[in-house]
Amino acid sequence: MTLFEQFKTNHADDIPSAPLADRMRPRNLDEFVGQEHLVGKGKILREIIENDRPYSIIFWGPPGSGKTTLAKIIAEKTKSRFISFSAVTSGIKQIKEVMEIARYNKREHSIKTILFVDEIHRFNKAQQDAFLPFVESGTIILMGATTENPSFEVISALLSRTKTFVLYKLSHEDIKTLIERVLIDSERGLGKYNIKISNEAIDFIARFSDGDARIAYNILELAAVAYFKENKQKTMEIDTHLIENIIQKKALLYDKNGEEHFNLISALHKSLRDSDPDAAVYWTVRMLESGEDPLYIIRRMVRFASEDVGLADPNALQVAISAKQSFEFIGPPEGYLAIIEAVIYLALAPKSNSLYTTYNKVKSDVEEFGSLPVPYHIRNAPTRLMKDIGYGKGYKYAHDYSGAVVDQTHLPEKLLSRKYYSPADRGFEKELMERLKNINILKKKQK
Repeated sequence: MTLFEQFKTNHADDIPSAPLADRMRPRNLDEFVGQEHLVGKGKILREIIENDRPYSIIFWGPPGSGKTTLAKIIAEKTKSRFISFSAVTSGIKQIKEVMEIARYNKREHSIKTILFVDEIHRFNKAQQDAFLPFVESGTIILMGATTENPSFEVISALLSRTKTFVLYKLSHEDIKTLIERVLIDSERGLGKYNIKISNEAIDFIARFSDGDARIAYNILELAAVAYFKENKQKTMEIDTHLIENIIQKKALLYDKNGEEHFNLISALHKSLRDSDPDAAVYWTVRMLESGEDPLYIIRRMVRFASEDVGLADPNALQVAISAKQSFEFIGPPEGYLAIIEAVIYLALAPKSNSLYTTYNKVKSDVEEFGSLPVPYHIRNAPTRLMKDIGYGKGYKYAHDYSGAVVDQTHLPEKLLSRKYYSPADRGFEKELMERLKNINILKKKQK
């Protein structure tokens, strides 16, 4: 007997047999949380649903973001027959059978059929091709859900006949809203229990769920089962300790939007800047284990690679970008190693903020002097008129000179004395400093 079956036996009147995530599935747009860019007031998907104009759609987004739910809401609102099957377990035979049912319903009863295909990217080209004639004839309204980029995983012929809507993972606040609904919903949720749950526990569940509503629901349901199994009573007390036992993960102090968030990212940035790989790795793992978005950490590393390493080690930027690509390709937790590799590389790289200071110097002059004119001799002159008024006059072609270096001005007249870039004497910038010296020597020989 499973744990859920035990729970049902001991408390037959307490928890319905359907999983909490399924029971709490929104029945209409008013209950739907998140994806405001699609279902907010006046947004395109809401207009499609409310005006009963369904057409074939691909929903692309992470798990638990509402793809299946939106398809079911559309079917309910439009009074269409909803048929759902998974690309994992279905093949051409099942597709043909469904198409025959859809054709019959349209011909005999004028009923639209919405065919929802979960994980549509798992169908091969031949299986996806099988949908085309039925989509084109209007026999079915195809709605596919995928966590993979449809540009690569769905055939172009099918993409051209569907509209792709991108869904994003739910925010921390969205998940907390859903949890709070479960706790007060007596019909489908856990509202009929006297549940006492700490704000810390709610926050922990929301962080651990990482935008996936289904994970949050499953944790709450497991908490209910675990509590009743131990206490045999209808008063629940769900705290962080119980949640930790369920998911086998420690609740670390962290608030993605609060002070601790900025404290930790500051600690990482300064550890990298001060060339301390041990501290840099520690703060990185602290954030990852606390539920921080890995891509946020990588974005900060990309910034650091330009701002604090810069041309002292041009490879640093590529290492940071490679970490992003590797993480997106592998995913957690294995992909975390690519992030750690980049962190250690950045910590040990030679440091230079010359790019940062260069940008600020130029930005200051742009703000002070506005749109200064381009010197005439380096303007392009594609027409006779431009040539006649002096565009390109006196321009020196660098390849006609020794070392492909030419002594001519390129800045606006008011800024001729400016020297914006000053390389540091560390790492690769030592070589850049020598290059600048050699360039200046060649220019002086031309005077």
